[in-house]
Amino acid sequence: MDATGGRALRARISRGDIVPFIGVYDVFSASLAARHYDTLFLSGFSFAASHYGLPDIGFIAWSDLVAFVHRVRALLPEAHLLVDIDDGYGDPEVACHVVSLLEAAGASGVILEDQQRPRRCGHLDGKQILPLEEYVTKLTRVLDTRRDMVVVARTDASGAEEIRRRAKAFEAVGADAILVDGQRDFDLIRTLKREVDRPLAFNQIAGGKSPRCSLRELAAAGVSLAIYSTPCLFAAQAAVASAIGCLKQTDGVLPEPAHGRTVGLQDCADLLQENLTWRNPRLAVES
Repeated sequence: MDATGGRALRARISRGDIVPFIGVYDVFSASLAARHYDTLFLSGFSFAASHYGLPDIGFIAWSDLVAFVHRVRALLPEAHLLVDIDDGYGDPEVACHVVSLLEAAGASGVILEDQQRPRRCGHLDGKQILPLEEYVTKLTRVLDTRRDMVVVARTDASGAEEIRRRAKAFEAVGADAILVDGQRDFDLIRTLKREVDRPLAFNQIAGGKSPRCSLRELAAAGVSLAIYSTPCLFAAQAAVASAIGCLKQTDGVLPEPAHGRTVGLQDCADLLQENLTWRNPRLAVES
């Protein structure tokens, strides 16, 4: 996906079909998800957990995230990458710099939130938001900086009236899509769909605030981008915990590879070989 990835994603959204984005936490999980979806979400929550082993409260360095995008893009050149950039990592100048680097790296879109630091995951309590004027200034600068990249304006406001006020302000300055994070109320989503002429995004996290919904249900509510932030991370946590627990219980005897429960050497080697041949198709013949 080259620097026109944003244009291609925007066209896909405009066709009217809901677009699911699968949250990944590293290149390995992205490789697995890309076997099923060509739309990947580089989740801040998941990246903070995998790269630092820390909660998603502002530890991510923008240079680490940009390097992550480069690694994913190198192995998955055709996937759409939607990147969580939190609050842009500080002031508008930093946010614009990061957006420029991500677009050059081939990201199709970013999500920019209106939280102030110390920030928190959108599905946890205790969030504080920037004054609307301050966030709109940053959002406008980012919109002016990008070339084709899709910019999703995210609000973490909680009251319905404040959410509506912010969504209309995001529309007015040209945000490509709007995300109200940690949202339980589908009636509010339907109201925004009527009042704001922008695609709406919806973020689901297992155990989070938003209800568990099918793509059909989300589409019926007016959602255009369905974001699944953490399925890979949570599956990995459960699987690793189970595997190590079983190893201890069996006195160190490794399990027999069984489809759907655990994999063996060849399964993993096959995935890694796929990644290698993405970069150099000749290696598919030579290996």
